[in-house]
Amino acid sequence: MSSNVDLNNRPDYDQVLQDIADYVLDYSIDSREALDTARNCLMDTLGCGLLALRFPECTKHLGPIVEGTVVPFGARVPGTSYRLDPVKAAWDIGCIVRWLDYNDTWLAAEWGHPSDNLGGILAVADHLSQKRVANGEAPLTMNDVLKAMIMAHEIQGVIALENSFNRVGLDHVLLVKVASTAVCAKLKGANREQLLAALSQAFVDGQALRTYRHAPNAGSRKSWAAGDASSRGVRLADIALRGEMGIPGVLTAPQWASMTCCSAIPTRTWRSNPRASGSSA
Repeated sequence: MSSNVDLNNRPDYDQVLQDIADYVLDYSIDSREALDTARNCLMDTLGCGLLALRFPECTKHLGPIVEGTVVPFGARVPGTSYRLDPVKAAWDIGCIVRWLDYNDTWLAAEWGHPSDNLGGILAVADHLSQKRVANGEAPLTMNDVLKAMIMAHEIQGVIALENSFNRVGLDHVLLVKVASTAVCAKLKGANREQLLAALSQAFVDGQALRTYRHAPNAGSRKSWAAGDASSRGVRLADIALRGEMGIPGVLTAPQWASMTCCSAIPTRTWRSNPRASGSSA
């Protein structure tokens, strides 16, 4: 039985969550090099996705859950005629860009492919832009997309520098979920409390195991796992923006927190790159 069972004073949000939220909400990206790198990454990632459309094993996963569903202001999946809700669109975009294992790679204590976050970013940006135009408002711009990409790369890349999730059997798409949650919440207009709540939900969520990446159990799930994680980030951002409470001690609460149950999530704090140089792009 937990020794703090009688305590009902909720703690402040864990510092890692506050650091990420403050970076996403307050940091101004003005690095020309970072923006140019993000643009190149965007074009490369879209190319990976378009090539994947030649493979039926990939395309069988695409499209609405219920055939024939019509979604107002549906987000478009590049190279297809699909217009889907942002959560499924994020899944589909993330699936195609990762399917062939060609998109960018970031290697550190943890490894991963930060452009996987484009699933959520493109889906949310397209949906919001269509909705804004219909309401007589200005759409989001590609500059907004590029800046969201940079932030997602920094979040995923910096956490990966010193935190090895694979050593305890967890898959790196955990970081896709966290980064997509953060930047998609910002695109959707989250305030600090909402963004913190969303991030806490991303960390408390069930995290994927690496089983499907290693023999004798390796399989095609590894090609859609990132899309699944990015789409989950979109969903968690939406939940938080609807007013759902967060879990402030998700990383540090005695006995029940992720750092207690799994020493890799994350053992070291997160700090944004002060230059936002796009180093992890």
